[in-house]
Amino acid sequence: MKLSFIFCFLCFVSASFTFNFIYAGNVTYDGRSLIIDGQRKLLISASIHYPRSVPAMWPALVQLAKQGGVDVIETYVFWNGHELSPGNYYFGGRFDLVKFAKIVHEAGMPLILRIGPFVAAEWNFGGVPVWLHYIPGTVFRTYNQPFMYHMEKFTTYIVNLMKQEKLFASQGGPIILSQIENEYGFYENYYKEDGKKYALWAAKMAVSQNTSVPWIMCQQWDAPDPVIDTCNSFYCDQFTPTSPNRPKIWTENWPGWFKTFGGRDPHRPVEDVAFSVARFFQKGGSVHNYYMYHGGTNFGRTAGGPFITTSYDYDAPIDEYGLPRLPKWGHLKELHKAIKLCEHLLLHGKSVNISLGPSVEAGVYTDSTGACAAFISNADDKNDKTVEFRNASYHLPAWSVSILPDCKNVVFNTAKVSSPTNKVAMVPEKLQQSDKGQKTFKWDVLKENPGIWGKADFVKNGFVDHINTTKDTTDYLWHTTSVLIGENEEFLKKGSEPVLLIESKGHALHAFVNQKYQGTAYGNGSHSAFTFKNPISLKAGKNEIALLSLTVGLQTAGPFYEFVGAGVTSVKINGPNNRTIDLSSNAWTYKIGVQGEHLRLPQGDGLNNTKWTSTSEPPKGQALTWYKAIVDAPPGDEPVGLDMLYMGKGLAWLNGEEIGRYWPRISEFKKEDCVQECDYRGKFNPDKCVTGCGEPTQRWYHVPRSWFKPSGNVLVFFEEKGGDPAKITFVRRKVV
Repeated sequence: MKLSFIFCFLCFVSASFTFNFIYAGNVTYDGRSLIIDGQRKLLISASIHYPRSVPAMWPALVQLAKQGGVDVIETYVFWNGHELSPGNYYFGGRFDLVKFAKIVHEAGMPLILRIGPFVAAEWNFGGVPVWLHYIPGTVFRTYNQPFMYHMEKFTTYIVNLMKQEKLFASQGGPIILSQIENEYGFYENYYKEDGKKYALWAAKMAVSQNTSVPWIMCQQWDAPDPVIDTCNSFYCDQFTPTSPNRPKIWTENWPGWFKTFGGRDPHRPVEDVAFSVARFFQKGGSVHNYYMYHGGTNFGRTAGGPFITTSYDYDAPIDEYGLPRLPKWGHLKELHKAIKLCEHLLLHGKSVNISLGPSVEAGVYTDSTGACAAFISNADDKNDKTVEFRNASYHLPAWSVSILPDCKNVVFNTAKVSSPTNKVAMVPEKLQQSDKGQKTFKWDVLKENPGIWGKADFVKNGFVDHINTTKDTTDYLWHTTSVLIGENEEFLKKGSEPVLLIESKGHALHAFVNQKYQGTAYGNGSHSAFTFKNPISLKAGKNEIALLSLTVGLQTAGPFYEFVGAGVTSVKINGPNNRTIDLSSNAWTYKIGVQGEHLRLPQGDGLNNTKWTSTSEPPKGQALTWYKAIVDAPPGDEPVGLDMLYMGKGLAWLNGEEIGRYWPRISEFKKEDCVQECDYRGKFNPDKCVTGCGEPTQRWYHVPRSWFKPSGNVLVFFEEKGGDPAKITFVRRKVV
């Protein structure tokens, strides 16, 4: 049956398809839905993580979600961004949770606050403060007194802060749901009986906070009443809460996926996203959340993984820079309109599932007045189907759902995308020197020497765990030792070419011999460990070996994940005639961090005695080099990024704000491991629709407009292994 465009237009114009939430009071639930002030609500929610964007972006992001037919905003609370040390709390800048919640409220939208406080989320250390790991006797996420004490203390602090600001719905605020823990059901059995006790304790502790709004636990199959267990997956239509008295809630529908340095770009087709959402509501769902609706940016060193990229774009409906991704944003907007036309019957009607043939069924909702709404789904992943329903014929593309708000007229089919597609270009803008008296572009440069700077932190025979040593105060840990080579040693004979062989648990390493850069090695998102193997030149006498070990974000999840280590485990020099010098048990001298961090170079000028060298020809291909430039803001009002294609690996700052890790690392996959076109039909997984094989994993790095002044902006880079700063440009993200 043809789409009834007139019906579609009239219904869409007349429908109030977003829930305008200004003042609420009582939030309860039953087996059908949440009940807000006595009224059942069907809610479409969007994850927007406040620290993955900046305050200046928050109002526009929230409004763009609302324009897309979203009712509710959802966010985690990021413990390690707030409690910087025990009892030392921070809620400024990107971490101003109260301001974010009030912006959501001002937009007339409710808020789902996932306190956790463990969050995973590809966020460094899963959101748990690193300092907590070093409180004696602490084991995360189990029935462990130190962990539970600090978890309850932080949870109570957040709840009290929300109460103080009158942000819970019972106080007239926006928060209608809170979450404790996160996807613990996957790991509970690893902790045996203590896992079960911990899950029950967490639920009881949360309920005792007396927030007057329901609590949820996602992927928690033993959540006790009154806590609601919820679903996280690409598909949740088959999910059933463990109690018939709880509503069917989908806390994470993943419309894309995250990316790792060296990996590929995952894309989830919007036809499949829409199919999953429609099926969920067809099967009795009442609260649905996109994780992520806006992914944003892992600024600074907040990316976890390890190896999660600085971009957390997630192929989400709103892209990393805050622009709608079309057709995804537009197609889902039309889907939301269609679902909202069925809201009353979905929440109050009597439902029945009718088989219309193999893989085809109709979910039909009716009430006593004769009103009727239907969702007809074709779950066949190859074949279109034509079916008879209520004496009419309907054509359903493979893997699609048609929505009929009156059981007659199809107003939307998930596989038929009519929303326009936009093309987005990264328009280059040369860096413009703020000092107009300079005829050529000026860089300030500071080169660090490989190895120990200042006073050594300690000397030890053998190796230490990298993370236990730095405690994540920095990515960097220097290891140095020396080896004596006699004048007649075989290692010096012509053609002998000794090989430096290093084993590491992760994550990356730069090697230097006698102050010369020898190369870099690293793991990847699925395997952190790696081997460095490179020919080196030695000299007669003392040879200095300096290794800069690196982390690229800490583990974010998994059983006992806080005990996953990193760092060098073995160093050998292999020579001719099977001769090996094993340096693993040598006395190694250690230094935490690089010198520029100590000199506060990310802030620009550094300490008073810092000596930058000015030049119009900055060195390229030079390791361990700091670069600084004073630049104007790019013209226009479009979102801004940095093109770092010609740099190696390092960190970047603007006016002291942390842009993040840059690493235009080439994807390790072959062209045939990616797709030219993606078939939306059939179940999605993160490896199904990937692009970017053989290309830089991340070329562009978001720099929020609000970080710029009109001129005099201090741009700083720390280049670890060598690049060409003269080729760095700004880019404006522009719809063309």
